[in-house]
Amino acid sequence: MGFTTRVAMYWSMQSRSCLESRAVRPNRLEMAHLRYSLSSRFISGCYTRQRSTLFVTPRPTTRAGSALRRFNLHLPYSSPSATKSPGAAEPASVTRYSPPKTGLVASLPQSWIPYAELIRLDKPTGTYYLFFPCAFSTLLAAPMTSSTPFQVLGTMGLFLTGALVMRGAGCTINDLWDRNLDPHVERTKFRPIARRAVSPRKAVVFTGMQLLAGLGILLQFPTPCLWYGIPSLLLVTTYPLAKRITYYPQAVLGLTFSWGAMMGFPALGIDLLSNHSALESAAALYSSCVAWTVLYDMIYAHMDIKDDVAAGIKSIALRHEHNTKTVLSALAVVQVALLAAAGVSAGAGPVFFVGSCGSAVLSLGIMIWKVQLKNVQSCWWWFKNGCLLTGGGITLGMFFDYIARATGLDGKNTRSPQVITDVTSETNGELN
Repeated sequence: MGFTTRVAMYWSMQSRSCLESRAVRPNRLEMAHLRYSLSSRFISGCYTRQRSTLFVTPRPTTRAGSALRRFNLHLPYSSPSATKSPGAAEPASVTRYSPPKTGLVASLPQSWIPYAELIRLDKPTGTYYLFFPCAFSTLLAAPMTSSTPFQVLGTMGLFLTGALVMRGAGCTINDLWDRNLDPHVERTKFRPIARRAVSPRKAVVFTGMQLLAGLGILLQFPTPCLWYGIPSLLLVTTYPLAKRITYYPQAVLGLTFSWGAMMGFPALGIDLLSNHSALESAAALYSSCVAWTVLYDMIYAHMDIKDDVAAGIKSIALRHEHNTKTVLSALAVVQVALLAAAGVSAGAGPVFFVGSCGSAVLSLGIMIWKVQLKNVQSCWWWFKNGCLLTGGGITLGMFFDYIARATGLDGKNTRSPQVITDVTSETNGELN
């Protein structure tokens, strides 16, 4: 008799509802034999279906089947049922969860820790990746307006706060979608929902609270930002689904994480629909950030490539496993070319092309050359630090270009030709 059936029988004997409904009193000797048979397998962490001989006569099949259905609702992992088809993915090896002992999360009250882990408070890299496109667009738009450096920095501070909140909401939504897949992946098997530290219902409520907080931050920007920002919520909810239907979910992630590349312009008062120069710059910058997102997440996906195969999760790393660096190089070329195009449309100066574009070429080239795709530690290091190297370099180049143009050090007018034309038209209209 299979291991699963024995578990079901034991569970049926322990279940009060089963005893009350069937009016059956289990034999103590049978209970002892079943407990002895099952205990060694649970202690060793065995989760496979093995066969052995029982010392007792099994209960009727109908009772075992009924108990089995109840038992499936209480499995330690929510995704696999006790009866599995031969070829289905097995859960990751069962080990004990160890709560954080150092860092910010460890200092929180015990009841808060699962929620802090749910929003990845201890792993801020994702927040940086969500923030950088917002910073790029803000700094690229700043020379087109009369915004002061304090206004620009204040806008970027709001974007950073919003990135922290919305990244947490996105992680929660992702974990809700993946609660049946995460137990199969070594890196994700102890996420709060996967290990049942947070129930799906509580996670949904928590997501709603985060979205309300994000809306509150969005309302601090000019009103047009609200209409530009709301459509991004649709992309946030569709990325986890993309992992199930396509080998290119990173493209959907890129569309989501890069949305901030358009938000900086309306945040500083530029209407993208009426300003063609700003619209061209925002479109090129957004596309550049999409390429960057696909690039770094392709490296990230290589950390889980073996578990993804077992769990049936699709990714661009699986699709291009044998020519990954070629794809990474192509994405880097596209990213830098579109970044330069965004600068041309915005009327950027030489500081931008040397600082932002030059640092992107250097950091991306070194990362693609150095990263060892079959080494999990190497992939994680470059995913984590490549964010700061590439994103930080582009941001600094844009910031110094803004300062140079605002002070006239680059020898150019501080506003782009399109903005000058718009201002001139408004002035002529007032004079007439």
